[in-house]
Amino acid sequence: MVIIGIDPHKSSFTAVAVDRSGVTVGSRRFVVNAGTATALVKWCQRWPERQYAIEGAKGLGRGIAQILVARGEDVVDVPSTLAMKVRVLSTGGGRKTDPDDARAVALTALYHHGLHQVHREDQSTILRLLSERRDDLTREKTRVLNRLHQLLRELIPGGVPIGLSADKAGAAMRRIKPTTATDACRRDLAKDVLADLRRIDSNIKANEAQMRDAVAATTTTLQEVHGINTVLAAKLLGHIGNITRFPSADHFAGYTGTAPLAASSGENTRHRLNTGGNRQLNSVLHTIAVCQARDPGPGRVYYQRKLDEGKTRAEARRALKRRLANVLYRRMRRDQQHAPPTAA
Repeated sequence: MVIIGIDPHKSSFTAVAVDRSGVTVGSRRFVVNAGTATALVKWCQRWPERQYAIEGAKGLGRGIAQILVARGEDVVDVPSTLAMKVRVLSTGGGRKTDPDDARAVALTALYHHGLHQVHREDQSTILRLLSERRDDLTREKTRVLNRLHQLLRELIPGGVPIGLSADKAGAAMRRIKPTTATDACRRDLAKDVLADLRRIDSNIKANEAQMRDAVAATTTTLQEVHGINTVLAAKLLGHIGNITRFPSADHFAGYTGTAPLAASSGENTRHRLNTGGNRQLNSVLHTIAVCQARDPGPGRVYYQRKLDEGKTRAEARRALKRRLANVLYRRMRRDQQHAPPTAA
């Protein structure tokens, strides 16, 4: 077995092949163009038993990774942070070249057997793209609303109340009677910003409709959990992908950043807050926990029990998030087991 490590860049990538002993048996740089994948596979045909290890297969390496998977090749995703540690240890210092990086990627795949297998993009990729688009639109809407608030504050004494919407802003602007050329300019600018706000609102509604259809196509039951709507279900499915890549609920909780980290020393046994993990998923679990702690149901019962044990509200909410991670993991595993087989 030969491992071909790939260090990708925008316009090129470097491939280094290592054997089972970690000895480099080949190295080549490829310029990215329409024939790059064909040239790479042709170069690697000398090793019938091979595996490709790509750094950032969901980032810069996505293109070559998906092409190789479509050709039936065995491809694993190597996190850049893990490859960086291997490079520092294997080179004995801070030397950083493309061949060194590619060799570190290959060595990581050679000695680390828990790397994620790269699969062809599917419905979960669509959901992740739609979720990211909604996040972009939400941030843009916040920026536009802040700008509109500023202009209206300069046109209306005291400004307008919080919770501003396009309709409320339009009604407030109809009452504005500018008395100077400067105020007339501000009003015209506010009209332009209001038009931007209406456009963003329209895009958000269209995005939600796309997201609703995409979630329905997965036959998931996540929305049966209290606190999970279409948007949150899409983000969960989009960022998690294939739930079987997590061997246990504990691994899943670690990935979402809801499992506390051991920080014991000597005879002192303690844990600390996990600030790592996928922060998008952690945010989703936080939103669900807030809803369940607020509304009647099993979640609120569990939350109240933690409060009765002497935990603070934040500690009780974190405990509920950890419990929810187990619930979601089991539900998604069950959904996947009952899902109809996909056509080859």
